[in-house]
Amino acid sequence: LKQVFNKDKTFRPKRKFEPGTQRFELHKRAQASLNSGVDLKAAVQLPSGEDQNDWVAVHVVDFFNRINLIYGTICEFCTERTCPVMSGGPKYEYRWQDDLKYKKPTALPAPQYMNLLMDWIEVQINNEDIFPTSVGKCKEEVL
Repeated sequence: LKQVFNKDKTFRPKRKFEPGTQRFELHKRAQASLNSGVDLKAAVQLPSGEDQNDWVAVHVVDFFNRINLIYGTICEFCTERTCPVMSGGPKYEYRWQDDLKYKKPTALPAPQYMNLLMDWIEVQINNEDIFPTSVGKCKEEVL
């Protein structure tokens, strides 16, 4: 379990929501609904009076954190030797392109692809222009 929480590996610490803020209250509501076994359609429905961008942002961050935890538990079983290609089965191969270091779609081992992906998502989530920490100030284009 120690490896799951090693920041130098894949796990990223959760983005915190400041207690007492509206985003924190939305986060608590999202957590409660996901842990209670309720109807998922009702769980993700926009609460009355809440800003849709704030609601989506809270769920995106929570989803990212959950995926990080899940991936952290399995990443030791997928090495560059055992997973030399990032694929979605025998018919699909994912290639990385970021227009910075990888200007063209590039085949990478799965762990390297996943690290680049998680880093990219984290940059998006921490970008104040996309996910501002102030409530009600999201741009119309989220991603």
